[in-house]
Amino acid sequence: MKASYIALCALLVLLLAEAQVSMAVTCSPTQMSSCVSAITSSSPPSQLCCSKIKEQKPCLCQYLRNPTLKKFINTRNARKVATTCGTPFPKC
Repeated sequence: MKASYIALCALLVLLLAEAQVSMAVTCSPTQMSSCVSAITSSSPPSQLCCSKIKEQKPCLCQYLRNPTLKKFINTRNARKVATTCGTPFPKC
């Protein structure tokens, strides 16, 4: 009985670990392409843009450290879009 309990606990740990790995975000700046018009103009962000910002939030500091991406992401409009989407702009 004790061995089956230990086996069950081990299985649960493995399943939970697998779930955590599958929920990891893949950082890809191209995922933010739906936000380009909102960032470069005064148009409001779309629902898709907001969902991508929330999805890519763990990656924003990495994007800000990239000189090529920083000039697009570290702008007043980008901050406004993030705020409109309910995603606080990160302090890296």
